[in-house]
Amino acid sequence: MADTVPYKPRPGEIPTTPGVYRFRDEHERVLYVGKAKNLRQRLSNYFQPLRSLHERTRRMVLSAARVEWTIVGSELEALELEYTWIKEFEPPFNVQFRDDKSYPYLAVTFADDVPRAMVTRNHDIRGARYFGPYAKTWAIRETLDVLLKAFPVRTCSQAVYRKAERSNRPCLLGDIGKCSAPCVGRVTKDEHREIAEGLAEFMGGRDERVVDDVRRQMQRASAREEFERAATLRDQMLALENVLSKTSVVLSDGVDADVFGTVQDELSAAVHLFSVRGGRIRGTRSWVVDTELDMTPAELSSQMLRVAYQGDDAPPRDVLVPTLPESADEVETWLGERREAHGLRGAVRLRVPQRGDRKQLADSAMANASHALQVAKTRRTSDYGSRSAALADLQEAIGMTEAPLRIECFDVSHLGGTGIVASMVVFEDGLPRKDQYRKFKIAQAADDTDAMHQVLTRRLRYLVDGDPEASEGRSRFAYPPQLLLVDGGQPQVAAAARAVRESGQSIAIAGIAKRLEELWLPGDDHPVILPRTSESLYLVQRLRDEAHRFAITFQRQQRSSAIQSELSAIPGLGEERVRRLLKHFGSAKRVRAASPEQIAEVQGFGPGLAEQVFTSLRTDTVEDEGRGGS
Repeated sequence: MADTVPYKPRPGEIPTTPGVYRFRDEHERVLYVGKAKNLRQRLSNYFQPLRSLHERTRRMVLSAARVEWTIVGSELEALELEYTWIKEFEPPFNVQFRDDKSYPYLAVTFADDVPRAMVTRNHDIRGARYFGPYAKTWAIRETLDVLLKAFPVRTCSQAVYRKAERSNRPCLLGDIGKCSAPCVGRVTKDEHREIAEGLAEFMGGRDERVVDDVRRQMQRASAREEFERAATLRDQMLALENVLSKTSVVLSDGVDADVFGTVQDELSAAVHLFSVRGGRIRGTRSWVVDTELDMTPAELSSQMLRVAYQGDDAPPRDVLVPTLPESADEVETWLGERREAHGLRGAVRLRVPQRGDRKQLADSAMANASHALQVAKTRRTSDYGSRSAALADLQEAIGMTEAPLRIECFDVSHLGGTGIVASMVVFEDGLPRKDQYRKFKIAQAADDTDAMHQVLTRRLRYLVDGDPEASEGRSRFAYPPQLLLVDGGQPQVAAAARAVRESGQSIAIAGIAKRLEELWLPGDDHPVILPRTSESLYLVQRLRDEAHRFAITFQRQQRSSAIQSELSAIPGLGEERVRRLLKHFGSAKRVRAASPEQIAEVQGFGPGLAEQVFTSLRTDTVEDEGRGGS
């Protein structure tokens, strides 16, 4: 028996976020739906050696042809989406329930003289309004516990309620403000019913207008100096906002919408679509495209909609996009015509979600699109054929006699001309060799080109002298690259070429210009234009991004170390006070930007010491971060 199945994803492709996964067979039938707090950790359990799997799990994994996943914002969202898809697809390997009585609901018993909020699996309570179902009992209990701060409805049984009436003493929930205590007359029965109706209205629509109304009441109470009531309303508002933020995968029952998320870089764009029908996510779709031309977000949005609805799919009345397309009115008209062609009535509205459930779901769509783009890039660079084509294309574009099997890319980073550092990243056979990355500190440089010349001079010296830090043999740092890439245009390329000449080496050099499809070669007045869809351009982009990331990370580390040393030199600041200061503000930049009054708020800092710290740092304060070679 084979150790695992051929469709096993690479570990780096699976995100570590909460989500829902689906196993499908060769006919695209959903075999199993599951949820996970950490998708990578959970899915790895299915791809253990087959002989170690449980019999039922092994049959499911062997019956499947692929696995897919959808990222959501929280474990609670994963629970609700898992429930929706189990009901939608009825996967054969999931436990099936006969009816919804197996799932818990939130019920409000309006038939009672004093309505009660309760969690129940009984769907036949006379006069009750139901909300749900929920996949797990704890999920609805947690939601109800938060809601009681805003809508203090009674949750006790009838026997407990009668006992409190007779003794004229409320229970613990009444004492802590999670019940309005109609049992002892703190509110009338009619007032309590209004509270229960408010809870039902909020749960039924999850409408942020309820939050806005509480916010206005709080502001009016504060203006009238009714501070105790304002504080109570503030707590109610925070509780409602907390519930609204807990889930975005279950909307109001009547909501039909398509929610798009898009992410793009210079060469590619990824789109993720959530299809919401009846308030539940009924389907998802992701796709990645190469962008032939530079596209604005509005242009991408327009093309995305045409791709999504050019087939047999009819648009719903609400289409939510991250950016409105150009000529949005015309696109709405076209979508309306597509809707009518499928026998559906009603105009289509294009909107950008700003807040609430729809914004939460749009953010999840963006997260899924970002992950899809990352996976597409990883697969492309991991493919041997793509890497070979990239190196061959780069060899031809630059005019090299052999393919650049070892490429070193350099980037310079600084903060307003100070704290200059540089990075060197190494790719061999089109793959990063992180064990051979190097960092450089530059004490002083006239400008970016001078910094680049210093870095290349120091690096090329090792090709002649060898690595003095090597204990034995020849260090990999002493191997010559076939291609040196520098981040920048003609000035940076000229500086690099001068360093190569001075070293006596013969190495190809190219500079990566801002637009990425341009490569500048020494002495050329015109750049080499790489086709936007070529594999070589993807390789160059990855080299540039990796060098920039490595340089910026090192530069931030240096800034943190520098400010710690600078603060330690101030009289009266010991190690503990420096630690408190950095922990309080979170970064060196915020410490430098802080006023004496803000510094004095830190434990152990009086007005005199705060003024001394401010005076010592203000001459070095820089508002904006710059970087060289771009």
